[in-house]
Amino acid sequence: MNILFVCTGNTCRSPMAAALMNKIAVENNLDVRIESAGIFAAAGQKASDNAVKAAAEMGADLSEHISKPITRELLDASDIILAMTEEHKRLLKPEAGSKVYTLCEYAGTDGSVSDPYGGDLDVYRECARRLYGALLKVSEKIAQSGN
Repeated sequence: MNILFVCTGNTCRSPMAAALMNKIAVENNLDVRIESAGIFAAAGQKASDNAVKAAAEMGADLSEHISKPITRELLDASDIILAMTEEHKRLLKPEAGSKVYTLCEYAGTDGSVSDPYGGDLDVYRECARRLYGALLKVSEKIAQSGN
C-alpha cells in the first residue's frame, strides 16, 4: 500500500507523519511505502529543527528529509492520501478523488492536525503526539485490511 501524507509546506506535519508511520510500519511489519509532500511546498527545504527534535524524541529520524511539492505522479502512485486538514483535503479532492482523507478522518478521530510551524518545541511535541495517536489507528486499519 502506498500512503502519501500531505500538509502545507512539507517541513513539519507531513514529514513527521511519514517518519512516525515508517517507524510504526517497521515495528508492525506492515507492507507500506510512505511519502510526504506539501501543497505549497518549496522543493529542497529541510524539516524544521523542532520537527526533527520532536520526531527524534519519538524514535523517528527526520534529519535527511527534503521537502517536495505535491505532483500528479505522487497522487497517482498513492493508494491513500492523508491530509492534515479539511482545507488540504478540499484542495486535493479534485485531483485525488476518493482516495484523499484527512488523517483524523481515516483514523476515526475528530479534528485536524494543527500546524506547529513557528511554535516552540512543546508545540511540536504535542503535534507529534497527536500524529502518533492517529497513525497507530491507521496502522491497525491497514493491518486488518491485510496490507
